[in-house]
Amino acid sequence: MDPVGGRCLEGPPTMLAGVDEAGRGCLAGPVVAAAVLWPDGQTLPGLTDSKKLSETQREDLRAALEVLLPIGHWAIGMASPAEIDRINILQATYLAMHRAIAALQPAPEFLLIDGNRFKPYPDIAHQCEVKGDARFQAISAASIFAKTERDRLMLEGHAQFPHYGWDRNKGYPSVGHRQALELHGACSWHRKSFKWKASQMQLDFDRQDS
Repeated sequence: MDPVGGRCLEGPPTMLAGVDEAGRGCLAGPVVAAAVLWPDGQTLPGLTDSKKLSETQREDLRAALEVLLPIGHWAIGMASPAEIDRINILQATYLAMHRAIAALQPAPEFLLIDGNRFKPYPDIAHQCEVKGDARFQAISAASIFAKTERDRLMLEGHAQFPHYGWDRNKGYPSVGHRQALELHGACSWHRKSFKWKASQMQLDFDRQDS
């Protein structure tokens, strides 16, 4: 089922959905998740982990996926910076994933999750796969949707707050982004529970990632 690099899931074919997120480690913007229904045996040439691809390659693959997949077979879920601050980034990631899964039509029978842990979705079995976005195209497809969707959102944010350089760093803690935070302070798109200690050149989390 859903081979990438020769790896297959065991068991009979089922209505499987791959799930992945983007933006968990950012200082600004939402965490974005995507869920993609992926029929057994379906493949798309060149589809792999979004982090291994250029922005142009990701957008081209998204366009191909939108043609390949029927309406309802992919969905986006998000959790806002305010939600991240309120419940912590890990729980917000689960929330975004659950929102994406809930929007799929038809509902999946099994979830393939990128990473090593997940908050179970009601009545749907799941399996976590570390680096699954490079090994299962169902997850690769979700990673493409999540990454491109979030990048587009951060470009919209850049139009409002250009001094943070989100057209380049997409909200991640680059040197330029951290310097802009020192100079201008945080804006409404920033996660207030993520505090950068300039003297230490590292992030300090008010809330534990658990």
